Amino acid sequence: MNNSVTSGIPRWNLSSIYESFESEDFKNDMKSLDKLKIELNDLLKSNLFSTDFPQWVADFVEKSNRLQSVTGSLYAYVYSAYSVNTTNSQLINQISCIENIFIEIEQINLKFSTAFSQVVNSYPQSLTDIYTRFPQLEEYSYIFEETVALNKHNMKPELEELADQLNLSGAESFSRLQEQIISTLKDPETGKTFNQLRNDAYDKNRAVRKESFNKEIKLLERMSVPLTACLNSIKGTTITLNKRRLWQNAIDKALAQSRISQKTLTALIESIESSIPLWQEYLAIKAELLFPQEKNPKLAFYDLFAPLQDNSTSEKNQTESILSKKWSFEEAKDYIIERFSSFSLELGNFAKNAFDNNWIDAEIREGKVGGAYCMDFPKQKVSRVLSNFTGSFSDITTLAHELGHAYHFYCIKDRDYELAQYPMTLAETASNFAETIVQQSIIASTSGFERISMIELHLQDCCQVLIDILSRFYFERAVFEKRQEGELSSEEFCNLMLDAQKKTYGTLAEYHPYMWALKSHYYSTSLDFYNFPYAFGMLFSAGLYARYKKEGQGFAESYKLLLSETGRLSCEEVCKKAGFDIETKDFWLSGIETLKAEIKELKYYAEKLNK
Repeated sequence: MNNSVTSGIPRWNLSSIYESFESEDFKNDMKSLDKLKIELNDLLKSNLFSTDFPQWVADFVEKSNRLQSVTGSLYAYVYSAYSVNTTNSQLINQISCIENIFIEIEQINLKFSTAFSQVVNSYPQSLTDIYTRFPQLEEYSYIFEETVALNKHNMKPELEELADQLNLSGAESFSRLQEQIISTLKDPETGKTFNQLRNDAYDKNRAVRKESFNKEIKLLERMSVPLTACLNSIKGTTITLNKRRLWQNAIDKALAQSRISQKTLTALIESIESSIPLWQEYLAIKAELLFPQEKNPKLAFYDLFAPLQDNSTSEKNQTESILSKKWSFEEAKDYIIERFSSFSLELGNFAKNAFDNNWIDAEIREGKVGGAYCMDFPKQKVSRVLSNFTGSFSDITTLAHELGHAYHFYCIKDRDYELAQYPMTLAETASNFAETIVQQSIIASTSGFERISMIELHLQDCCQVLIDILSRFYFERAVFEKRQEGELSSEEFCNLMLDAQKKTYGTLAEYHPYMWALKSHYYSTSLDFYNFPYAFGMLFSAGLYARYKKEGQGFAESYKLLLSETGRLSCEEVCKKAGFDIETKDFWLSGIETLKAEIKELKYYAEKLNK
């Protein structure tokens, strides 16, 4: 990467959140947790059948929100520091310390859930009494009902506490081990980190893409034994605990966590499945455009992110386009702010504030986790964004995506902590919407090859969010089925991955059997099926974007209000407010339908070149 691209790539500033682990503000917040935990535990000693139940609930909610807000910020601070320095033992110890506090909070919440459910189940009128005395708590109605429903899946308090404690030294440790393995892998020949090898998937030179892909596979194959142990442990733990908690299977728990119905998930998955031929057609068209000299060309897995080349002029005479140029971080910043501002000045100013105040860590370096994420700090009511910036246009859309997450939090940050905890399905809405703003505004302002390149990039992203996500869903579903019978070998994991990819991608020349080893989503101990929510978010945001194009600038305020509601309602209810019925295939298919015109335009361009 040349100096003009690497210069100015920022590391984030966390000092405005906490000066350090030794600072007074960090220590004081740690101390405040002890006081709040004592107060909440004292409340839980009350005999609820002889006490003022509405007042008890109001007191618990207020103190619980404060406790979780502070703990959330402390954890976000420590994890953010760890994620850019994964081998730092002090940070790992700090994470373990705060995770132990989460266990205590989980125990407090469990006791509340049990006591609250006992009263509500005995006296249904008690909910009405709460809302009459404390009208502001009516915003918690869905959460209270959810609490009663989920309480049926809780083990005895002492067993839940034991499970949480064992998780820290078991499954959670395996999850961190996977992160540490991937973040520290390095190719011995070139010195490239694993994440740098992954970024070569965007290189215009197929030989570079293939070489880095093969190196990536070799590195993962070399580490397959510990990674296999990690995945077996995590999924085995989940299966054991799900049985104890009376979940029929992992997907049932995932649905509850995602706040969607089985009917909604079925409609979503079946809609994506029905679009497989459409995406296989897109992949065939891309193969023709990338390899015009070949007869019946096929893409390999390492070609999926390859940029198109303008074959109409010599390489020497080709002008630099939005996609081919290497962007400086400053250029990326200005571009995102401009595009966000075209939707609303508030969104543009929000992004400017994030850039100007060093909310973003974008520098690639050894020991830093790959990919990108947004981390929220509920007490301070701010966010931080991690990415790995190489200067490609896809890095700009990644930044837009993560800033969309941050804007979502900005819209909901003034609500109580509990009312700001939206499920992952809705968490991917704002991020996809922000990404769409950038992509669609560019497509509309370009022509010729540049327009085609932008269309292909958008289709590439959509293909990943629908087809690759579907393959991940198939893989994880199969892993849970097989893992119930016993531990799986790395070869079995690879075969399940290949089977899932072949069902969705169709006939690639080469697949990625070790995708299970590098995707941290499979190693989450708190959320299984960390996949379909991405497809949900993309297609829901497509519906919202269609509304924006119809309503214009006035939609920005409605959009902001909608995001502020995402923590206190089910997905079906939130989407209903936007005018969508997500339990029907028609809604999801309508989102996919909008992409057909882009595939048609890409196909027409390819046919013109072949004449």
